Amino acid sequence: MSTTTTLYLNGKIANLFEQSGITNQQRKEAFAAFQKIGLPANKSEEYRFTPITRVLEKNFDFNSIGNSSSINSIEPFFIPNVDANLIVFINGIFSSTFSKIISKELEIKSLQSAIDSGEAIPYFQKYLLNSADAFTALNSTLWSDGIFIHVPTKTKVEKPVFILHVNEAGQNQSISHTRLLAVLEEESELTLIEKSVSNGTNNIFHTFAEEIVVKENASFDYIKIQNDEGKLHQVANTLIHQSNRSKLNTFTLTLNGSLIRNNFNIAIDGEHCESHFYGLYLLNGNTLADNHTVVDHIKPNSHSNELYKGVMDGNSKGVFNGKIYVRPQAQKTNAFQSNRNILLTDSSSINTKPQLEIWADDVKCSHGCTSGQLDEEAMFYLRSRGIPQQQAKAMLLYAFALETLEPIKNTELKKHLESLISQRLNQLQ
Repeated sequence: MSTTTTLYLNGKIANLFEQSGITNQQRKEAFAAFQKIGLPANKSEEYRFTPITRVLEKNFDFNSIGNSSSINSIEPFFIPNVDANLIVFINGIFSSTFSKIISKELEIKSLQSAIDSGEAIPYFQKYLLNSADAFTALNSTLWSDGIFIHVPTKTKVEKPVFILHVNEAGQNQSISHTRLLAVLEEESELTLIEKSVSNGTNNIFHTFAEEIVVKENASFDYIKIQNDEGKLHQVANTLIHQSNRSKLNTFTLTLNGSLIRNNFNIAIDGEHCESHFYGLYLLNGNTLADNHTVVDHIKPNSHSNELYKGVMDGNSKGVFNGKIYVRPQAQKTNAFQSNRNILLTDSSSINTKPQLEIWADDVKCSHGCTSGQLDEEAMFYLRSRGIPQQQAKAMLLYAFALETLEPIKNTELKKHLESLISQRLNQLQ
């Protein structure tokens, strides 16, 4: 770790440790974990294809931190025709000015106040462990603001919760760390949409850590949209914990950003759970998107299905590392994982590594990956029917991508995602 990074951390931590309350001790423990792990070195297996430490040292001045904001409107970042509870963070700080909660049955408050009242203590930092990743420990040490979402028992929240991360980098670089804790009680339902956007041309470094607890018979839909056209360097650590008979659908769409790292962890700690994970990364330019997923089957009689697809154009680089664990007691597990990729240029690349670790003998598990180019026969067929080459290519790629939208239930949200995908595919070379 460089001297400038160390000075930044020490300065920030000295101020944070003056706070009272539970976070004081937890920040100290998180910092100790971070010091033990350290930022990923060049030979770090988990960050082998994503040189994030070198990128951070090259692009950020950790002696100069100034997260000023001149945002006057966030309407350009809205999702058309999607009526939702709105939670806005600007440079990692919750904005009461732009946020709006419309579902009265939903409890949303600052994470710090939920910790102070004791409401969040049974869950906070209990699932997403600091020892698992350096950036989890870093976030646990430095998080400046966060939100606590609580869905009461047998409550179906009709309108989704839309969390908008706005990174303001018009005047200088932006460095921020945010946190989310969500608890869905028994037989509750919630849809959460998360989106990252930026304003300005300076570099942005953003970490956020999420702990989501889905209790018995609860249902949770999670959609993440990464379409930040600025110089975003983002590390997201998410852990979703499932209990008996819970249902989970997730979708991650990555379109833009300088360096995007998603650490997505699912703990299936209950019987008869159903879990579906979909991801789509459509990359161009010099974007690097790295998806690391872990699906941990802890209890028996559950089903998981994972499908991630990628299209790489220009000098972009995709990374997929998916792990499925089946514990000795997790008999009768059905777990499937697939990663499929298309490379459009010789200068683009994909590194993919699907993995299975199975300690039970009565299971059905499979994984696989493919990487290649567009089907020449299909392209020839479309061209022979008078369809221009660019349009034919977009049509084939759209058909390739469409399968990943399966978990999206909200009609207007699905239309918006289809539009984003279509726009991107028509821009590819």
